[in-house]
Amino acid sequence: MGVRVEMPSNQPIVLLREVTGERYLPIWIGAVEATAIAFAQQGVTPPRPLTHDLLKDVLEATDNGLEEVRITEVKDGVFFATLVLASGAEVSARPSDSIALALRTGSRIVCAEEVLDEAGLAVPAEQEDEVERFREFLDHVSPEDFESPSE
Repeated sequence: MGVRVEMPSNQPIVLLREVTGERYLPIWIGAVEATAIAFAQQGVTPPRPLTHDLLKDVLEATDNGLEEVRITEVKDGVFFATLVLASGAEVSARPSDSIALALRTGSRIVCAEEVLDEAGLAVPAEQEDEVERFREFLDHVSPEDFESPSE
């Protein structure tokens, strides 16, 4: 669904939504990753490639594209992911980096049922208006909203 800044902690989160259910998965991420995800969602092309753009280009140049991202587990509040490449190779990665890469490559993101059971939040239909407000927020947020203020 996108990224937002959780208040009062001012910590960015990415919110994933179950395709065929009513659960959402909030994952707290860093500001740099939030910016990378927001850039990809908004179609922003930076003047120089970000790390996720570089990785996408390397995968394409080696003809070993990203097949899917798997959110595999959560331990003590820390999420883990795996990048599944066309060659069959699997690479451990942070979910935030994995999501940023998946958005750039159009790859699907899947989540282990156990992770959704443990960390997912069910949002009943009657609370969909809150979700709609979040969607409206996403429509108006910019990547610069996630940058740290300079001192």
